[in-house]
Amino acid sequence: MKEVQIYTDGACSGNPGKGGWGAVLIYGKNEKQISGGEQNTTNNRMELTAVIRALQLLKEPCRVTLTTDSKYVCDSVSKGWVYGWQKRGWKKSDGKQALNVDLWSVLLELLEIHNVSFHWIKGHAGHKYNELCDKLATGEIKKLSF
Repeated sequence: MKEVQIYTDGACSGNPGKGGWGAVLIYGKNEKQISGGEQNTTNNRMELTAVIRALQLLKEPCRVTLTTDSKYVCDSVSKGWVYGWQKRGWKKSDGKQALNVDLWSVLLELLEIHNVSFHWIKGHAGHKYNELCDKLATGEIKKLSF
């Protein structure tokens, strides 16, 4: 199984507001940068979208080390919250509707294909790839502002 490193970030100007996402995929000596944006979205949707779009680029099942500054994404998967929401018909433990079900559904399908380990890092703390992903994401927001 190929081993890939993925770094992701999402950003939003207003929440909701204009949003952008960025990701960097690294396989061996190859590095690929991807990004995109949406007019009316939230920061959490952009964080999830970055992860999904990066995983969708993989052409075969891979072992992935995914690094993000999103506690929402990292904890929801690593601590199993999203699986509980799914089992309860996309309800959180307090009975409220889980948010971003459309994106979580896609991500869970991708997690069935790939062996992904999620790692959280502090954002805006000088990590090379986190800073690059942030630059990609905020660059997409700037494109939407013109």
